[in-house]
This record gives sequence, structure tokens and C-alpha cells, in this order.
Amino acid sequence: MKTRHVYSTSNVADAQRALQAARGAGVENDDLSLIARGDIELEDIPDERKEAKTDFMPAIARGAAGGGAAGLLAGLIAVAVPPLGITLAGVGVMTLAGALVGSWSSALVGASVPDPVRRRFEEEIGAGRILLVLDAEEPVLARADGAIRATGAAPLPYEATSAAS
Repeated sequence: MKTRHVYSTSNVADAQRALQAARGAGVENDDLSLIARGDIELEDIPDERKEAKTDFMPAIARGAAGGGAAGLLAGLIAVAVPPLGITLAGVGVMTLAGALVGSWSSALVGASVPDPVRRRFEEEIGAGRILLVLDAEEPVLARADGAIRATGAAPLPYEATSAAS
């Protein structure tokens, strides 16, 4: 399971050095991203390095889990009421329908909510600092941490299971 760590740098050049150090420590390219104030992102950060600005994908996963569980529960209750005539196949359909509705509604909400790193470090981003976000397995994180710190990047108090796992 991948864990997410966040580091702060004072400018794009420092962020690039920290990215190179992370790559040198074995972090995959797809597991690295940068977050910055909008004007900095537009001018200096390549699109493939930008972190998603919303909570869209994690919201879909949460919605599918919650909706699927609700659909399963409703289906099992419906099976217990004989006049409804719901079979076990009906339970499966209700579970799938619940997961779809949950995913759809959560995605709508998640698209408008900033991702957790942006929410937590709003002041840091607003001050013009560039955040390096890396998602990796623990052995790789341990190697990368020292290399990233050696570039002058400061670790921020954030550790969470990554949605990219």
C-alpha cells in the first residue's frame, strides 16, 4: 500500500531538484506531483507534474463503497420481505445500482472540493511555496526522504494512505 508524503520548497528550481532526488531514490515518475499557486502552476509547472485540484477520484471510490453497501443492505432487507418477490439476483442488481448512484453523486460533490493536500496546506500554497507530493511504498519512502531533505525541501506534517495505491 502506498503512503503519501508532502514536502515544501521555496521555488520551482528547488522543487525540480527535489523531484530529481526522489527519482534517484527509486520513486516512480507517476508517483510524483507538484502543487502550487495557480499563477505558478500555469507558468512554470508542466501539466504531467500537476496534482489534481479536486477530490474527484477519491470521492468516486467512497461513493461506490457507500452506495454499494446501502444497495446490498436494501436488497437483503427486500429478500426478507416475501411479498416483494426479490431474489438474490435482485440483491446483486440493487447493490450495483447503489454503487452507481453513490459513485455518481459523490463524484459531483468531489469535483467541487479541493483535494486534501490543497485544503490542509492552503496558506503554504498561497504564500508561493511549491509542494512536492509523493506516493510510494514504505521502503522507497525511507530512501527518498533523506534524498529529498538533502535538497532543502522541508517535510510537512502529512502522511496518509494514497488514493493512487
